[in-house]
Amino acid sequence: MLGDNLIENPKPNPAARAAMQLGAAARHLSRKALDIVFPPGCISCRAAIEAHGALCPICWGQVRFIERPFCDRLGTPYAADLGAEGLLSPEAIAHPPVYARARAVARFEDGPVRHLIHRLKYGDRLELALPLGRQMARAGRELLAEADLLVPIPLHRGRLFWRRFNQANALAEVISKAAKVPNDPFVLERTKATPSQVGLTKIQRAENMHGAFAVPEAEKIRIEGRALVLIDDVLTSGATLNAAARVLLRAGAARVDALVFARVVTGA
Repeated sequence: MLGDNLIENPKPNPAARAAMQLGAAARHLSRKALDIVFPPGCISCRAAIEAHGALCPICWGQVRFIERPFCDRLGTPYAADLGAEGLLSPEAIAHPPVYARARAVARFEDGPVRHLIHRLKYGDRLELALPLGRQMARAGRELLAEADLLVPIPLHRGRLFWRRFNQANALAEVISKAAKVPNDPFVLERTKATPSQVGLTKIQRAENMHGAFAVPEAEKIRIEGRALVLIDDVLTSGATLNAAARVLLRAGAARVDALVFARVVTGA
């Protein structure tokens, strides 16, 4: 019978319950003490707020979050509600990306979003990966619900040596814990030290990323037939994500989606 397979969770005894309560009280006091020594500040402007790891109301109001309605393929927002989900934008139809779907938390533009990403990426503010990654897990929940594995966009070993950490992997670790999807930073490697993409046209960016990634032979078994989600901080032209998705699909992945914290939205 079905009931034969159910095991009731035993209630903790009084001693165990008291220990749990003491532990919770100690954690609460520790947080209060930390707040006294290091008062909570906005993660963008450092204005005083009530809790750590959040934005103040002013900065929050400046973030242009990407919410439905948006293109189902590119994740770019529509100016008006077209009355149906799953619609593709003209850009997605004319120039479909290699990856299946992309999702982002917010538009990449001047203000808190650009500031947060630059502080994470270039300012050694690794703690920012926690609030940014949690927002990404929320924005990408439909992708993550179908995902088998997270794949952070890798840095070339030379750049990793100087930066000391990969911000994409830091975000992926947070998303992995939030969404209960494994993260593997080793199935994709950067084989070419590409110059900066800043100032390049869309065509130049694509050429710049040609041959930049590879899947090690020993890692192909990890992705064969699986649904992957690429993780990165920003989507600009899509050249980096397209190059990575193409390599993963050729190596046997069944599907590749993309999840970023911010994306450039042109004409809006």
